[in-house]
Amino acid sequence: MASGSEHGLKRIVWQKLKDTIIADCRKADIWKILILDPFTTKLVSSCCKMSDLMAEGITIVEDLYKSREPVPEMKAIYFMSPTSKCVDAFIADFKLKPKYKAAYVYFTDYCPDDLFNNMKLYCAKYIRVVKEINLSFLPYEAQVFTCDNPGAFRSIYSPHSQDKRRTLETMADQIVTLCATLGEYPGVRYKKESNMENTKALAELVDNKLSAHYELDEPGKKKEKTQAQVLIVERGFDPVSPILHELTYQAMAYDLIDIQNETYKYKSKDGSEKEALLNEDDMLWVKLRHRHIAEITISGLSQLMKKMPTFRKQMKTVHLHLAEDCMNQYQKSVEKLCKAEQDLAVGSDVEGVKVKDPMRTLLPVLLHNHSTHDKIRAVLLYIFSLSGTTEENLNKLIQNVKIEHEREFILNWKELGVNIISPSLFSRKPSRRERPEETYNLSRWTPVIKDVMEDAVENKLDTKEWPHQSECPAAWNGSGAVSARQKQKTSTLDDRRGGARLIVFVIGGMCYSETRCAYQVSQAVKSCQVIIGSSHILTPTALLEDIKALSKGPMETFTICENHA
Repeated sequence: MASGSEHGLKRIVWQKLKDTIIADCRKADIWKILILDPFTTKLVSSCCKMSDLMAEGITIVEDLYKSREPVPEMKAIYFMSPTSKCVDAFIADFKLKPKYKAAYVYFTDYCPDDLFNNMKLYCAKYIRVVKEINLSFLPYEAQVFTCDNPGAFRSIYSPHSQDKRRTLETMADQIVTLCATLGEYPGVRYKKESNMENTKALAELVDNKLSAHYELDEPGKKKEKTQAQVLIVERGFDPVSPILHELTYQAMAYDLIDIQNETYKYKSKDGSEKEALLNEDDMLWVKLRHRHIAEITISGLSQLMKKMPTFRKQMKTVHLHLAEDCMNQYQKSVEKLCKAEQDLAVGSDVEGVKVKDPMRTLLPVLLHNHSTHDKIRAVLLYIFSLSGTTEENLNKLIQNVKIEHEREFILNWKELGVNIISPSLFSRKPSRRERPEETYNLSRWTPVIKDVMEDAVENKLDTKEWPHQSECPAAWNGSGAVSARQKQKTSTLDDRRGGARLIVFVIGGMCYSETRCAYQVSQAVKSCQVIIGSSHILTPTALLEDIKALSKGPMETFTICENHA
């Protein structure tokens, strides 16, 4: 299956940048400067290297917000978000004394009239091009995208939030730019929740903005819906998956090892500090990331390296170190947790015998000297398994874990629509798909999102639970079966292999085990490509801290640090 930066979303985004920004600039002979804001810096670096830019005639990449030396003989390309902060920084480059010979301006998304008029007022004679290129999502992997907005979690779920609607609007814009980049005009569906309205609100926004986008894009010519679907779900729809200890390589590494900005730091044999990027430029990482840790051995790595002769020995060294780090953490504490966690999550033990008393499963974890975070995770799985517990029982658990002053780790899940103090003994649990295939004893849980993806692909989603905001053509059934009269167009931006696309968006963050499901379902159903996205990617630790912070007032979240010389 196609993976890596040569394929999927990253390739599509790089192609779009070349077809818009680069193509315009090729017409001029002179080498140019590319000026980026923090978001577009991430966007560009996610899909190309400096050598790719140099090959296209871009010699310098600069930060829009930093002080820069004037280069009056050169033209500058500005690729930035349509915000007042970006536009003010742009105007400052030309208002008094122009820094560059001319400016080519590209916005990630629609630029409001007031900002556009401001630019014209001060800089009109220097501007050669102004374009909105509809590209405001971040391609994270071949089939994974984010809105690059971890703060969206607080904006959407905090009872003190004052910008929830604006956050949903921005996310809708970003989803629309993803669809536009893929050349899709999808049908939109959402998971109906009895106690939450976010999925419905976002579905309405996405559908309206898609309609407006395609009217603007092709005035006077109505674009027909394509054979694609967008499904929108809430984080509280499956609280189990982001809390469990996962034993597949990528999810395990991000849970147990401190990996920041895709950078893994380790010590080599000679004691020196080393760094390695875990991204799709490392084909060994792409091969290994969804494998169970039990399959990643020295001999296994050696076999893989034989099949990949172009790769340096260094790649193997990085993954031997990372796999060893994961195994050390696993043997130290995680192994003892996994059986209890799986039994609580699945509701039965390895033999398939139903867990009748979840407290008996939880107690050994509470009595062991696990970390507080690990105990909180186990307590949450216990509560989720019962769809809520009594206040009395919850108080006992909180005392046992010694988090009397940090009860928010558990109580604040209610803001996500998850039952913590059970109002009813008859909470209905969603029925799960039967999965008879062999699996590892300590990895029996399957993320709920995989059931949803498979049901959508097989056209089995219940319309009461999954209302249509708008429908895509009836010919779409996820199997790629399209009638002859609806012969599909293919374009340079099409990576569907002749089938349909399913785009799943999780409000409030997605975890690595859920991103893995997109690849697994695409692999199983060759004619349907599944793409998954969210505001950001979660790790269990980050999620717990975000949950805890939800009850803080708006002023409590800001800490101002001053350095005094």
